[in-house]
Amino acid sequence: MDYPGNLFVVAAPSGAGKSSLVKALLELDSRVQPSVSHTTRAPRGQEKHGREYFFASQQEFDAMVAADAFVEWANVHNQRYGTSKKAIEERMAQGADVILEIDFQGAIQIKNIFSNAVCIFILPPSWEELRSRLERRGEDAPDIIDMRMRNAQAEVAHVEKFDFVIINELFDRALFDLKAIVHSQRLKFSAQRRARVETFKALNIP
Repeated sequence: MDYPGNLFVVAAPSGAGKSSLVKALLELDSRVQPSVSHTTRAPRGQEKHGREYFFASQQEFDAMVAADAFVEWANVHNQRYGTSKKAIEERMAQGADVILEIDFQGAIQIKNIFSNAVCIFILPPSWEELRSRLERRGEDAPDIIDMRMRNAQAEVAHVEKFDFVIINELFDRALFDLKAIVHSQRLKFSAQRRARVETFKALNIP
C-alpha cells in the first residue's frame, strides 16, 4: 500500500555514528519522525522507555512475536529488537516521513514489506576508527567490543543491498549527505504523486 509519507531505513555497524546522525536530522527536519523500536536490552545512559526504545521483557517480546506485531525483528548482540508495523503505517498515513534505525537484517526485511522504503547504510572510514569510537564510548568491555567488531565485518558485507551509502568520516559532511538523501527522495515522481494527490489530479496527471 502507498502512503503519503516516506520511509527511511538507516543501518550501520555499532559505533559508526548512526544514532547521532539520525538525532541531528530529527532536530533539523520536523517532517521526519522517529519510529521507536522494541528491545529486550536494558536502557543505556539517559535513555527512556518510549523515547529511544520501548524496553520489553523477554516474555513481552515473545507475546508480540506470537501476535505478528512486528514488521521485522532480529537478534543483535544477543538482544532482540523489533519494529511495530502498525506504528509505521499510522505515521506514514498521516503524511509523516518515518525514519528507522535498525540492523541490516531488519532493513532487508522492511524493504520486502514496504517497497518504497529508502535504505541507507552508514560506513565508518576505517576499521581502526570504528574500534576507536567503540572504545571512546566507554560502554563496553573489551570482549564486547571484539564481538561488535566481528559483527561489523559481517554487516558491512551486505552494504550492496542498500540504496544509499554514507561514509561517516566527518560528521557535518555525513549529516549533509543524509539530509540530501531525504530531500531528494521527497522530490521523486512517485513520492510527489503520493504526497500531493490533489495537485496531480488538478493537473490531470495520472
